[in-house]
Amino acid sequence: MSDFDVVLRGGTVIDGTGAPRFHADVGIVGARIAAIGDLSRASARCEVDARGRVVAPGFIDAHTHDDRYLMQSPLMPAKLSQGVTTVITGNCGISLAPWCATPGQAVPPPLDLLGEDAAAFRYTAFGDYLDALEQSAPAVNAACLVGHTTLRVATMDRLDRAATDAEIAAMQALLRDAMASGACGMSTGAAYPAAMPAPTEEMVRVATALQGFDAVHASHIRDEADRIREAIDEAVAIGEAGDAGVVISHHKLMGVKNHGGSVETLAQLSQLMRHRCVGLDCYPYQAGSTILRKDRLPLSSRVIVTRSQPHPGFAGKDLHEIAAAMGLSPEDAVDALQPAGAVYFLMDEADVRRILAFPQTMIGSDGLPHDPVPHPRLWGTFPRVLGHYSRDVGLFPLELAVHKMTGLTARHFGLPQRGVLAEGHYADVTVFDADRIIDTATFECPVAQADGIDCVFVNGKMAWRDGGSTGVRAGSVIRRAARTGVPA
Repeated sequence: MSDFDVVLRGGTVIDGTGAPRFHADVGIVGARIAAIGDLSRASARCEVDARGRVVAPGFIDAHTHDDRYLMQSPLMPAKLSQGVTTVITGNCGISLAPWCATPGQAVPPPLDLLGEDAAAFRYTAFGDYLDALEQSAPAVNAACLVGHTTLRVATMDRLDRAATDAEIAAMQALLRDAMASGACGMSTGAAYPAAMPAPTEEMVRVATALQGFDAVHASHIRDEADRIREAIDEAVAIGEAGDAGVVISHHKLMGVKNHGGSVETLAQLSQLMRHRCVGLDCYPYQAGSTILRKDRLPLSSRVIVTRSQPHPGFAGKDLHEIAAAMGLSPEDAVDALQPAGAVYFLMDEADVRRILAFPQTMIGSDGLPHDPVPHPRLWGTFPRVLGHYSRDVGLFPLELAVHKMTGLTARHFGLPQRGVLAEGHYADVTVFDADRIIDTATFECPVAQADGIDCVFVNGKMAWRDGGSTGVRAGSVIRRAARTGVPA
């Protein structure tokens, strides 16, 4: 009989801790890493020649909107092609559950970032969604947040006001039930119109339902422009109310007048990190993407429409071109295109680099897989960090780049025995060519596989090799547990 199911031979191991690289073989038995070292005398049922390649933990996407994509496209090509083996879903206050839409009901923005089909929102209990996700057998792992905005939609008859005591109690009950079912925490998105009316007190009171669980609060903060520092403090206060760790989502500074402000915000976050469990993530682009909204136009140098329900033919075109074709002002064109999404060019490259280089910054794609013409970050984020920013620009060494997308993320989101290559840990492994890895997705052609990913293992099974899926769907739902319990 073979000593191992799989042996990756002769590779350069970057283990996800930030430690220096080293040469070793990696042996896998079942879903776990069984040995790391000189395995030249060992036999295996499957051998992978990793000479001249980096062997790293599978990348963890700290910020996704893959809640529905995991079931709609369970082979997950946009993620596996980048080396991603685990996704964090339910970000920005937006999750697929717990909300059951009525037949014919429109999906309110920003929940429509998960798709405009109301039939997909059919889970009154978060545990039912996690069960359905497990049954769909996706090719990657998933850890799932509960969206505060989704809780509002599920419990309130109107979203243009603060929640009542009874509505807050209903949200707390849904959140507790979700956490008991294995959710990893709560996300908020007070920057969106559906959650803007929620005062800090509402979100703080809802977050108390996280107490007793090993939870995280991920926040699309209320303001990423003029009042960003107050918004960071608000996010931290919400996390503290739930005795939860805090993650500032897709950290950025919007608008020319705020460019350079990352010097101050990173100093603020550094100070907070001295006394609290606070983290942040970002994506490696100067442009963001979300629903199409007028208040983003003055902050943006360019706007590309990614989807429009009444005018699908305009997806991928610049807003000013669309407005001219329609004979409307850009503001009126925004109204005519709704419901719709867009890419906004509103950040400064110096801020992007400064935030990326900050040692505690995790990597999250924030990709929108249901946009017909998505932001290229959906397909390119992780190879772009490794190839462009680490190798070509020299912003940080490869060991730190890998740490930002593996071990650091696993620690902040409480993913036990993942994110680090070590004996006994789950065998989520990505093998890539450090000299060749690069993103190929662009704003003009955003759906394009990256170069340089050789193969990807998820829970010990090869899911991706030589530019294509193997058809194996070995992902799992990573369920969290109460602090008194044992993590799943």
